[in-house]
Amino acid sequence: MMKLTQWIRQYLAVNKIKILRLRLRLRRIIFEADTPAGRRFDIILLITILFSVLVVMLDSIPSVKASIGGFLRVIEWIVTALFTLEYLLRVWTIGRPIKYITSFYGIVDLVSVLPTYLSLLIRGSQYLIIIRIIRMLRIFRILKLGRFMTASNVLVIAMKESRHKIIVFLEVILTIVVIVGAFMYLIEGPESGFTSIPISIYWAIVTITTVGYGDISPATPIGQMIASVIMIIGYAIIAVPTGIITTEMAKAQQKQKIANDSKLFCWSCGEANHEPKAVYCKKCGAKLIQKKEKTRQSQLK
Repeated sequence: MMKLTQWIRQYLAVNKIKILRLRLRLRRIIFEADTPAGRRFDIILLITILFSVLVVMLDSIPSVKASIGGFLRVIEWIVTALFTLEYLLRVWTIGRPIKYITSFYGIVDLVSVLPTYLSLLIRGSQYLIIIRIIRMLRIFRILKLGRFMTASNVLVIAMKESRHKIIVFLEVILTIVVIVGAFMYLIEGPESGFTSIPISIYWAIVTITTVGYGDISPATPIGQMIASVIMIIGYAIIAVPTGIITTEMAKAQQKQKIANDSKLFCWSCGEANHEPKAVYCKKCGAKLIQKKEKTRQSQLK
């Protein structure tokens, strides 16, 4: 009996080691694009994503759906099953499943497989599979384009810094279109298509943004004069948000350049924007060190 117990424990230990090795191997393939196997996996994944999106697009065409709709549906379920298996493997192989599940990519991976299953309850929800195209963001990791993300960070900072100015700008535009819409409703009336103030506001928005659908147009001379003024204002307005964001982008780039050129650098949290005579990091409180000194210490090690 003791020998049997020892054999069972040994068998379980050996299998546990094999399972652990399998998890580590799968994790390298699924989450790391630096290895040949991981790179091949990601490329196949991206091709499958594009293929699944193409299938959904074809399924939305009535003539194609009438002829090969059943075949496309089968393909859709097969691809969804593969993505479901891939999602479960990601959860199983990663060290912190909850962190992955609640992360951006984890949520996108989950949402990309749900529409097919929801289609069993809600008709037409399978077309939401198109959201899988967001998973193409992994191409930055595959092609090692992460170094180009600095430009996007500058844009995000510029948008964040200019949000108050943009909000004020949008409030002014909203006020203009509401007032103009009300005037056009009184001037033109239902005879010209301005059947209500909301419809008139819709016309004002379409006109001031220089879209001009042409479904509603003023017929009276006063209405046409107001429309001409709104069109001219629309061309002038286009430059306002562009100038605001461009100015903030220039400021963000300048701050980043100063941070990169700064000799004081926190090697604890990465903050580089410090005062010239600062001793401690303003973000985490760690002691600051000069970049050259840190490089020299690294070389001595």
